[in-house]
Amino acid sequence: MSDSWRQAGIVAALGMFCALMAVGATARTVVDSAGRTVEVPDRIERVYAAGPPASILLYIVAPDVLTGWPRALRAAERPFIAEAYRDLPETGRLTGRGSTASLEAMIESKPDLILDFGSIGETYVSLAESVQAQTGIPYLLIDGRFDNTPAALKLLGEILGQSERGAQLAAYVETLFAEVEAARGAIPGGERPRVYLARGPVGLETGLAGSINAEIIERAGGINVADPGDADVRRGIANVSMEQVIVADPDTVVTWDPAFYEFVWNEPLWSGVDAVRNGRVYLSPIVPFGWIDRPPSINRIMGLRWLSGVLMPDQMRFDLEAETRAFYRLFYHVDLSDESLAALIESAKGRF
Repeated sequence: MSDSWRQAGIVAALGMFCALMAVGATARTVVDSAGRTVEVPDRIERVYAAGPPASILLYIVAPDVLTGWPRALRAAERPFIAEAYRDLPETGRLTGRGSTASLEAMIESKPDLILDFGSIGETYVSLAESVQAQTGIPYLLIDGRFDNTPAALKLLGEILGQSERGAQLAAYVETLFAEVEAARGAIPGGERPRVYLARGPVGLETGLAGSINAEIIERAGGINVADPGDADVRRGIANVSMEQVIVADPDTVVTWDPAFYEFVWNEPLWSGVDAVRNGRVYLSPIVPFGWIDRPPSINRIMGLRWLSGVLMPDQMRFDLEAETRAFYRLFYHVDLSDESLAALIESAKGRF
């Protein structure tokens, strides 16, 4: 937590400010994913997103309550977000790799609630309790595990008075999960595609099997070749050598880095890898949010639809353009133009 959060004078001022705000307000209690009982206003009109995953969840379920984006939208992202929300201010982040949030700016946005979506481990619970105690603003944690996506959508919908919307979105995800699970179950483990996730401009950073950054591979029917094979090894992002990639010889490579996607086709060391030799390198779209992670939020649901079709084409038959258009309309509140849709999925079909 940054030094500004520890300044006693600011904390005291915040306490007085929030106490004044609370006078006369009606409240109710909710239980968040960490099992914390938190008192929240009966009517929630403004919510501060603690990090990018939370901002996406909020935008999808109830965009009108979002006080701002942790990082302002870039030019390439704006066409894929509903116009009314493209110019929301940059608010910074409380969680993740270093806090960039301004305490004063957060208070000035007058949030009724702070929301984080992701880990509900001890570190995040401690942060939530500390911030809530210092500011008097209720702080909720919602479990961001992929498996918990339907429950997360329902829970936030109930908290924000958008139960019908939350249930509708959850039903979409539950249906997709069931379709993918059935397709995956029809393929023997030994016949599943062997997949490598290439990160960075030369593709030698990857997500290890079981990590939040790469879990979509296994769920979509693939086998992640970057598997340390040791339950005690910390599973996350790792740097690997070209020799390790050549030995693993994946039949499919997925990347979200346009620089790598251009690099890989002309690099001699990659030319002998099965996936490159057979044109099975796929560039995941990243606007307005990544289909693989970047960040690991509800945006991964579109990635699951796409990647399951790439890895299990005989079992997962669907029209990618139609499904993409429908997802962006339902989840992102935007009707894609034909040009935007074409640009979005052009490279996602691979190169043959």
